[in-house]
Amino acid sequence: MAGLSNLPFDTLMAALLTTEHVGAVVAIVLCAAGAVAAARLRPGGWTIAFCFGLAAVLLVVEVSWWAFVAVGGVPGSSLAYSLPLQLCDVTILIAASALWTRQPLLVELTYFWGLAGSLQGLLTPDLPQHFPSYPYFQYYLAHGGVVVAALFLVAGLRLAPRPYAVIRVAGITVVYAALVGAVDLVTGANYMYLRAKPPAPTLLDAMGPWPWYIGAAALVAIVLLAALEAPVHASRVRVPTSARPTRT
Repeated sequence: MAGLSNLPFDTLMAALLTTEHVGAVVAIVLCAAGAVAAARLRPGGWTIAFCFGLAAVLLVVEVSWWAFVAVGGVPGSSLAYSLPLQLCDVTILIAASALWTRQPLLVELTYFWGLAGSLQGLLTPDLPQHFPSYPYFQYYLAHGGVVVAALFLVAGLRLAPRPYAVIRVAGITVVYAALVGAVDLVTGANYMYLRAKPPAPTLLDAMGPWPWYIGAAALVAIVLLAALEAPVHASRVRVPTSARPTRT
């Protein structure tokens, strides 16, 4: 899809707001809202099973993608482009671990990376394939699962990020981006889209050419992290340790 960065904004939005895209997002929103509402209104042992089940789904869809790439499911892919180094890939694994352990730092990363990163991936997907292909289902299950996990852990189970969590997450993000940038430089890959925009239409197309869109995306990330921190800072809901889901 050459030239997408030059598309008018209304044309770009039309390319994103398709039935298969909107339908998937609506389904994910309903799942997240239902899970959070159920956890708050009817807490209990079922939440542990839900966490383990969702963690298993995330691991399956992520590992299955690696296998799909390994057998040539993505034409022209190479080792430099098939490593799980995109931020969304890492967030999937972190979210699964957070659901399993409910460790505070993992929950914080799932919340901030999941809602600032994976949510953006849902709204503007880098997905040239269409329904009902395997990549279509894998993409929305993976990204949607992370968003559901983030909301379920923080809003449903009330595992609020700790004070200064946003600073910790921002620091980890910068370090990770630097490491991925080094991998891109050595291998010629494009993890985290540091060397070029994705081929499918995304909001990066509205942020100018390389390298300016990287700075613009960083500013957007700062705004998103601050927005996600605001409700947590205003009302940090803590529950007794004994009331939190425990690993069995």
